[in-house]
Amino acid sequence: MTAVSASPAAAPGRRPARFSALARLVARGRRRPFFALSFVVVMAFLLSAVFAPWVAPYDPTAQDMAAFMSPPSAAHWLGTDSFGQDLLSRIIYGGRTALAIGFFSVLIGAGGGLVIGLAAGLSGGRVEWALMRLVDSVLALPALITAIALISILGQGVDKVILAVGVAMTGPFARIVRADVMQVKTQAFIEAAHLMGVPRSRVVLRHILPNVIFPLAVQLTLRMSDAILVSSSLSFLSIGVAPPTPDWGLMIAEGRSFVSFAPWISGAPGAALTLLLVSLSVFGDGVREEFDPRLRSAG
Repeated sequence: MTAVSASPAAAPGRRPARFSALARLVARGRRRPFFALSFVVVMAFLLSAVFAPWVAPYDPTAQDMAAFMSPPSAAHWLGTDSFGQDLLSRIIYGGRTALAIGFFSVLIGAGGGLVIGLAAGLSGGRVEWALMRLVDSVLALPALITAIALISILGQGVDKVILAVGVAMTGPFARIVRADVMQVKTQAFIEAAHLMGVPRSRVVLRHILPNVIFPLAVQLTLRMSDAILVSSSLSFLSIGVAPPTPDWGLMIAEGRSFVSFAPWISGAPGAALTLLLVSLSVFGDGVREEFDPRLRSAG
């Protein structure tokens, strides 16, 4: 028996699924200019982060005390900070740090949420109750507070921030996965597979998991902005990424002491952080509205 979730055989003239998804995103970009603009901004940040050594005009940690707190100029487009470091270079490398933390932390959160959500949705009974109470205890506190508690145990560093933020993001993913599993496992093709004697593990891998993975992947784009905001907040509080690693939260915290006479020190990284967070949110909402079957059916 072929499951509802199985991909149909490619008919002559039919585009593969990946090209159909790309065509839908392109069509949405034409209908929604803000979605297209957000995609361009996100790609610009991503490319500048990947090619930071070639894009950045200076070493982000090189200090030039002769250019101490220089305003924006031809030599330093966004000015320099209190150590004479080029702000544009630090913002470019800070974008690499922010995107790396956001990407890997949501992967950790999605992986943990997938395991907990699958276990809760498939087991039921006391196991489900215990797992969901664990998730509720994580969700009872804001992600920032949970991350602060974990950082106090793990210590500072990019890898520690990724782990702390990832664990803090596990709760929302677990709830999403559990809800999808509860919905899918009541479908007729799942019951038919059980009646035919298909092993439980095969039912999970072949039929339930594919129907859960895609909605989870859509949520990754939405949660990245939350993860970046939490990590920047940790750095702003001086308990996240340790200096001299370029980080937007650290740069904003440093510049607040000089905001009255050198506003570019905090203003430039603050603008970069705001632009990336807004673009990720708009892009994530567009992807969710385009591919989430529940929203599409409601519309």
